[in-house]
Amino acid sequence: MAVCVGTTLIVASGCVFNNYVDRDIDAMMKRTCQRELVQKIVPVSHAIALGVASGVAGFATLYFHTSIMAFAFGVLGFVVYVGFYTLYYKRQSVHGTLIGGLSGACPPVIGYCAVTNQFDAAGAILFLTFCIWQIPHSYAIAIYRFNDYKAASIPVLPIKEGVDKARYHIMGYIVAFAIAALALTYLGYAGSWYALGIGLVSLYWLYLAKVSFQKMPTEQWGKQLTVFSIVCIMVFCLLISVDFVAPEVEPTQQAALALESMFKDS
Repeated sequence: MAVCVGTTLIVASGCVFNNYVDRDIDAMMKRTCQRELVQKIVPVSHAIALGVASGVAGFATLYFHTSIMAFAFGVLGFVVYVGFYTLYYKRQSVHGTLIGGLSGACPPVIGYCAVTNQFDAAGAILFLTFCIWQIPHSYAIAIYRFNDYKAASIPVLPIKEGVDKARYHIMGYIVAFAIAALALTYLGYAGSWYALGIGLVSLYWLYLAKVSFQKMPTEQWGKQLTVFSIVCIMVFCLLISVDFVAPEVEPTQQAALALESMFKDS
């Protein structure tokens, strides 16, 4: 419960600050022009107050009710999203998608670290897998909403270097996603049913990226790819929830957990 509440509040805070900073370019995009700050439905001062309050409550929840490692990833995600992505890379660099992906990969790692109280190989694979997934997902959105991104002059790869080059990047990242996700089975953190499911959805995702592009208009293809990327990550989350192998806790880690529990009780 603490992970869900704390992470939700931190993400909400980041989104509020993102909407505050981006209200100029949001007004130029069809998908964002109805946001409350663009329409001036919510006063800016109220939005900032909400963002600050949500952030403080979220960070406090993680700090006092989960673990230091989970709290650290909450801080990392917020700082990267608001400080690096929103304030600079989104508007200035074609690599903004990668930077944004770093923050988007933090919530599942927060959950993992809260439960295990450690950041091990499984946590690293979770972080890497979600990071990689967000790149083809974001490129597909940019292709689907090509005119929006072009009007706002956001330098994502499809706008900056063309849809054809972005498609090859998408296919490469889909392969990388499959390799990273299957590493959970290779290292003994997930079972064979998980591997089968991830393999099948990754292959179909790659099929859509390679073959469907030639069968439909570009924007429609981008929408199809966007929708299936969401299906793909939902399948990933479901499979790691039902076909997992619980990591063993080292004796030293057990002692650390006991000490932390005693410290909190005192």
